[in-house]
Amino acid sequence: MIRAMAEHRIVSLIASATEIVTSLGFEDQLVGRSHECDFPPSVERLPVCSEARIDVDGSSREIDDRVKSALTDATSIYRVFEDVLHELQPTIIITQAQCEVCAVSLKDVERAVCNLVDSKPRVVSLEPMRLADVWKDIITVGEALGARKRAEEFVKAQMSCMQAISGAIEKQLGSPESSRPTIACIEWIDPLMAAGNWVPELVEIAGGTDVLGRAGRHSGYLTFEQLAQADPDVIAVSACGWGIARTRAEMAPLAKHPGWASLKAVRTDRVYLTDGNWYFNRPGPRLVESAQILGEILHPQVFAPSFEGRGWVRFDPAD
Repeated sequence: MIRAMAEHRIVSLIASATEIVTSLGFEDQLVGRSHECDFPPSVERLPVCSEARIDVDGSSREIDDRVKSALTDATSIYRVFEDVLHELQPTIIITQAQCEVCAVSLKDVERAVCNLVDSKPRVVSLEPMRLADVWKDIITVGEALGARKRAEEFVKAQMSCMQAISGAIEKQLGSPESSRPTIACIEWIDPLMAAGNWVPELVEIAGGTDVLGRAGRHSGYLTFEQLAQADPDVIAVSACGWGIARTRAEMAPLAKHPGWASLKAVRTDRVYLTDGNWYFNRPGPRLVESAQILGEILHPQVFAPSFEGRGWVRFDPAD
């Protein structure tokens, strides 16, 4: 790990930003985190500065209903612990303005820091919609920490890893469209949502064709009929905020649909569950691993299954 230079007191209120901060060598200057920040595992020692206002222990349908209700009532989904922030006296707080459902929002932080007169923290807000935005956000964080050059070098290395994945596929299969399997990336199960933002770009890098998502656009609701009409070669479920075990436990509404068994991906045993929480849903350094996971799923003849079991599993309804 690279040692940090300038001294800061950093609070990260978004899991991807925590990963960016640690990847740039500033973990020892993190003083607080969000309730969702869990990687690297060593950051779990830090004080928690936020919590969800809604109950996240229900089914996917129940959680979706609670989120919609909270947003309809103009209630933030997350609570920032102002007393903890005051005690920590951060000099930099990192948050996001991309999605009020995904993490603590900019307006939540601005409301909380109004009374933090002593430390006068700088608020750094990230807003990733596409891969280019993720790279830009990494540089933004690096610049805020006085390490822009280090961040630029890190981004360059990340992009090289992405190019290596796509290059391996092209070398093995060539570049005709016929060699690109179609895939539907599902971000929520009940109701169904197709993954958007950076995920379609990851699919392209991994040698696939995303039939439902649109790069640079928020994930959108869809019907089962739309999924059936697209009838992709592969279905990958990356439920937002959930690991593989939780995703598997929530698959019943989809797997018990009358039309499920007739889908091509189901008939050919190409339905996969991935760890959306640790990989696909976090716009940070591990998007490289996310692209690798997709490469293993889409092109098993090219990539060894190095992430099988921890990043992805084949879905078996009998499990």
